[in-house]
Amino acid sequence: MSAVMVAQAQPVRQVQHVEMPTGTLTLTSEAGPFAADSLLGFAARANVKRGFLFLSKALGKHWPVRPALMQRVHGVLAASVPPGLPGPVVFIAMAETAVGLGQGVFEAWLAANPDREGLFIHTSRYRVGNAPLIEFAEAHSHAPRQFLHLPDDPAMRAMLQGARSLVLVDDEASTGNTFLNLVAACRTLSLDVAHVHLCTITNFMGAEATAALSGRFGLPVTMGAALNGSYTFAAGEMAEAAPAQRFDPDAERGASPCFGRMGLRSALADPSALAERLAAQVGACERVLVLGTGEFMHPSFMLGRALEQRGVDVMVQSTTRSPILTWGAVGHALSFPDNYGEGIANFIYNVAPGQYEHVFICHETPAGDALHQLARSLHARLFHFQSETRIEEIPVC
Repeated sequence: MSAVMVAQAQPVRQVQHVEMPTGTLTLTSEAGPFAADSLLGFAARANVKRGFLFLSKALGKHWPVRPALMQRVHGVLAASVPPGLPGPVVFIAMAETAVGLGQGVFEAWLAANPDREGLFIHTSRYRVGNAPLIEFAEAHSHAPRQFLHLPDDPAMRAMLQGARSLVLVDDEASTGNTFLNLVAACRTLSLDVAHVHLCTITNFMGAEATAALSGRFGLPVTMGAALNGSYTFAAGEMAEAAPAQRFDPDAERGASPCFGRMGLRSALADPSALAERLAAQVGACERVLVLGTGEFMHPSFMLGRALEQRGVDVMVQSTTRSPILTWGAVGHALSFPDNYGEGIANFIYNVAPGQYEHVFICHETPAGDALHQLARSLHARLFHFQSETRIEEIPVC
């Protein structure tokens, strides 16, 4: 008998029927580099526009994720970007959920293409300074207004306005409408875009709709996803949650200009000194959660990755404004006041007090009452990232 081991192949296609409190979801997923169950679960949303959520297990938002898996996904999506795209190449990540994903994909692309230049910028639901904004809609969202800042830096603004290729990053694609709305908004800048590439962890538009993207956009469009497929949803009884957005153009929310809203041309610096200090304080069998806040996600991944490289058992996750029901892939929900001061509820899912021996909260806003309340509830420590290199631990009171 041959000693050669034969790996069991994944099914070419997997069909799942999910009965939710809000309706019935049928998902067909194709075989790819990741098994469907390793990338996503299913959750029910308190949103009459869309009662379901493809809850990512690789994003670091609603589910705790090991940094190594997040980094692997970043690399897979960066490798999907077609070689030889005309420059300038501009990466735009969708707030809130995909800010960290987009920055990770951009950094992985830079590492794989050291001879290329690119610009990373992410959309936001907050104003930073007095920079001009362009607005577009994420129609199915609980917080539909999205904004893109024009960079203050002349060189970065020139790259954005001269973009020939756009790489648009989101956690999932189900209709393509939000991407289309963003490109339409960018055209108000008179961009002469020759190519659009979409990067998502999951693409559930289906093969026919994906093939039709170039016609819808009116220019060549390519797609890269870690998992592809299609879905249908038969809606049932759904209740609307409270509003999750109260945009005030004159309000100071504490949102930083340093981490992507105003553009970045290089990778962020690793928080190596902080990671070294914290790793020395973690016992051999102790578990760590590094928690980002809202749109401030990528620095928490970087701290988590640096801790993981030092042998720490660490997960990465983030708070969110998304109202999700406690069902399915959401086993626990914790609500706390909004640290950006919009006066809306924020949430952490699948994290219970006492679940981790150490919780490190990474935030860009000043440490007001909301963050202190969150830190007390999780027995956590607060780390205020004022810039890439200036990180201050705030005593919890």
